[in-house]
Amino acid sequence: MENHALFAALDQSRTTAYVTCHFSGSHFWPSMNVFDLPPINATLNGLSTCLIAIGWTAIRREHKRVHIACMVTALVCSTAFLSCYLTYHFGLVSAVGEGSVKFTAEGWVRPVYYMILITHLLLAFTILPLVTVTVIPALRARFDRHRRLGRFTMPIWLYVSVTGVLVYFMLYQWYPSTHFDELKRRFELRTAQIAK
Repeated sequence: MENHALFAALDQSRTTAYVTCHFSGSHFWPSMNVFDLPPINATLNGLSTCLIAIGWTAIRREHKRVHIACMVTALVCSTAFLSCYLTYHFGLVSAVGEGSVKFTAEGWVRPVYYMILITHLLLAFTILPLVTVTVIPALRARFDRHRRLGRFTMPIWLYVSVTGVLVYFMLYQWYPSTHFDELKRRFELRTAQIAK
């Protein structure tokens, strides 16, 4: 069997993105679609959270190389997260015509979820420019400025990473969204119709 990957199937005027990989001489046939991205996003956010915390602890103890390694890796994880996040939401629009999943739980948890989500989103919009203006002085060896900006940027970046993981667990694990299940069923029906 040849190595190959199928990256898209045409469904009338929309492209439904999914990936199927086949490996020569193996019985390994992973299949992935847009609905598989939320745990990957949460993992990338969780890794960023750990790396930011370790990097911050390292610099407080004057372990500069550990700090640099952790923060660069956190930056890579956050960039990968942003790519996956955008792929997920644009992929949802392409796959089922909707760009987000509704939180369907009721009761006290609903306002808590939306408070976390709204603060997460507002701060997430600010974190990219904040991280950029914090990293640039470090690259120019202006560590006094980097340190001053880092004291402001690090807690926001950490909050965005932690709340990203919380939003994932609340929406997909602890209070599973029935809307997500409905979107997934619509996608599977559409995919089955394409395959015929």
